[in-house]
Amino acid sequence: MADYVVAIDQGTSSTKALLVDRSGAVVASGSAPVGIAYPSPGWVEQDAQDILRGVRLAAAAALRDVDPARVVAVGLSTQRESALVWDRVSGEPLGPVLGWQDQRSRDICIRLRGSEKEIASLSGLPLDPMFSAAKLRWLLDAAPSASAVGTVDSWLVYALTGAHHIERGNASRTQLLDVRTGTWSPRLLSLFGIPASVLPEITPSSGDLGVIGPAGGVLASLPIRAILGDSHAALFAHASSSGGSFGGAFGGAKVTYGTGSSVMGLLSSPSTGLGLTIAWDAPDVVRIGAQSKNTDVQLAAEGNIRSSGATIGWLATLLGVSTERVAELARGASSDGVFLVPAFGGLAAPWWDDAASGLITGLSLGSGPAQLAAAALESIAHQVTDVLDDLPDVSQVLADGGASANDHLMQIQADLAGVPVRRARTRNLSALGAANLAAPWPAAPIAYDEFRPRIDQDDRSALRSAWRAAVHRALTTAVGS
Repeated sequence: MADYVVAIDQGTSSTKALLVDRSGAVVASGSAPVGIAYPSPGWVEQDAQDILRGVRLAAAAALRDVDPARVVAVGLSTQRESALVWDRVSGEPLGPVLGWQDQRSRDICIRLRGSEKEIASLSGLPLDPMFSAAKLRWLLDAAPSASAVGTVDSWLVYALTGAHHIERGNASRTQLLDVRTGTWSPRLLSLFGIPASVLPEITPSSGDLGVIGPAGGVLASLPIRAILGDSHAALFAHASSSGGSFGGAFGGAKVTYGTGSSVMGLLSSPSTGLGLTIAWDAPDVVRIGAQSKNTDVQLAAEGNIRSSGATIGWLATLLGVSTERVAELARGASSDGVFLVPAFGGLAAPWWDDAASGLITGLSLGSGPAQLAAAALESIAHQVTDVLDDLPDVSQVLADGGASANDHLMQIQADLAGVPVRRARTRNLSALGAANLAAPWPAAPIAYDEFRPRIDQDDRSALRSAWRAAVHRALTTAVGS
């Protein structure tokens, strides 16, 4: 009898595999680190074969005590805008994976600035080097013989099954998809110079998505039944675990706190500064608000934050301490008017200024490591609130991701946003979202911890005004004036 689903969560810094049973319990897990390199300022690279090895290693650890014959399906959750090219015959990558944080394609975006309104209208996304299209153009310039391009999900599907496919939600993050029709846009392909012949075929988020071959190790012969981008998968976990309704349990926005952060709401259209994206393409699941012309497609508004957990890691390295120590310093201190704007690779939503400069303001002779730590933690909550301010009618925030385990951060978030924050007690929401979509049985409910605002509106307004003043000092003149 098939008793389990394997969920693979392929992230920026690691790959996790969860073995999930019919009750929704995680009965075994495995993980593998994923290397990352920064060969030049603004460049972020990974190795495609290293990513594939990590999937095999994590899966082998999760299935070490279980017969794979008891697994009914595999679900994939993957990092999103990261891009790569390869040879479709040999299967060999023809360059590095350009990470979602990579900025080397900025000059390509600058050359397209005259078309940015058209690009945003078609793709739903602001013109920015974070998205895959400009990265793919850069990679094709470096490897013109490449016969296949894709994101991490399409690379894994190709390596595991031999099919050149991409899931529709991930495709919507490339900036090459017409977000309202859910198909590749000839005009966007023309603008970015991407030949249609190298693109993967678009598939739904669920269904018969391929059978894994020998390259999958212990996963060989298992069917892939679900694929989602990691942030989309976390959103789906919240949705599917609330009994099929976003009423009550959802009621606003989902925030995933990771290396960066993703703020998503199921709305009819994006607000200023936010993007329109495809959350998932799956029949018989929750849909609310905007639909594309394909009625199985759920649209969402999203704002992306480039540096949240990464800010804590940066400060830990600067101070020569652990990230846990940075959190301890922040918990016992006030920022005392110090603001840290972590524009290490520019600022994303809602500002979309890839030339913004990171800065620290409000320093005095009394400022020290504790004040910097507090300012770093507060910068995460301030950036999330910047995006929440562009989402109408947010009555509460559903939180997940590694940094959401920090109670102090969750309380700061509630104070600055002025709404309750409900943190999922269940960890690994991205993996569980993929498991829930892949499984032939109902999803288990999620329990939440709640953090309610503790400061009044005047104090909140003062803090937010001071933060916005710091951000405008970081922005370039064209954006900030």
